[in-house]
Amino acid sequence: MKKNTKILIIILLILIVAAGSVLAFKIIKGQNSQPQQVAEKNEVKVEAVEEPEPEKKVQIFSGDDRPIAVMIDNHNGAWPQAGLNNAYMVYEIIVEGGETRLMALFKGQDLDKIGPVRSSRHYFLDYAMENDAIYVHYGWSPQAKSDISKYDIDNINGITESTEIFWRVTDKYAPHNAVTSTAKILKSAKAKKYKTTSTKESVLNYTVEDVDLEDGKTAKTVTIPHSTLQKVKYEYDEKNQVYKRYARGKAQKDWTTGKAVTTKNIIITFCNNYTLSDGSGKGRQSLTNIGTFDGYYITNGKAIKIKCIKKARDKQTKYEDLDGNEIEVNDGNTFVNICPKNAKVVIK
Repeated sequence: MKKNTKILIIILLILIVAAGSVLAFKIIKGQNSQPQQVAEKNEVKVEAVEEPEPEKKVQIFSGDDRPIAVMIDNHNGAWPQAGLNNAYMVYEIIVEGGETRLMALFKGQDLDKIGPVRSSRHYFLDYAMENDAIYVHYGWSPQAKSDISKYDIDNINGITESTEIFWRVTDKYAPHNAVTSTAKILKSAKAKKYKTTSTKESVLNYTVEDVDLEDGKTAKTVTIPHSTLQKVKYEYDEKNQVYKRYARGKAQKDWTTGKAVTTKNIIITFCNNYTLSDGSGKGRQSLTNIGTFDGYYITNGKAIKIKCIKKARDKQTKYEDLDGNEIEVNDGNTFVNICPKNAKVVIK
């Protein structure tokens, strides 16, 4: 009996030890797994958040710098010219003798040399006013002098400025060698207390989206005869999506950089010029540019017909498609060629 009791006690002790071992194992296992379980319970899934793309903004016409409009000599003795590739718009219009003159508009540029600068003609003032530009020239016709005063146009006349503001270079001959810079223009403008900022909207309806003119006609080359003397040609550079400019059969180059003169957009406006009866015998011209005129908008190798509408000399020109909608213009520089209604423009 005692022997059986002793065996029973031993068995119970073995069971107690075994049970204790199992319990201890479970406790230790539970302690080891608890941090992982807590971590899994508290784990928060973080999904990748895509950063919004920055808003696209027009680059060619931005900021509050007031535009500067500079009269650029286009006589072949003035070639090459400096600054045309930096202008957001360049207007080309006929002057006396079948020549054309250019008016280049700059905004927020810092250029050491612009020119050669030449004298004012009164109808260029219309396009300086619609851009709210400081008007820069070297001399003027009697009509331009009168209209600058009449319309109270902020102007800088190189003839009355010091040689610090305008100077003549030696690698061209007078009168095709007067130049200036944006810094010197602004220095003169501030001395004259002209405002140098502007909130006026751009003349052109720029868009950051690419304008392809899908329904337009092919425009790989554009030839514009302003006169029997001055024929301009643009050739499309498909790789860079710009037009290279030629005049009188010569490729136009920048005076400072030697690079080809190019433009993203071309606008053609058909409106007649005529000779003034001013008694001067110099054949000075005027322009019939108030009203609605036919034209073309050309970009990216295509062209569409448009209407060019100008209601007054100081009002902005509106460029509309044939359905009466204002055209969208690619974000890039623009040459505006104003030529006679009977000009045999060739687009192909």
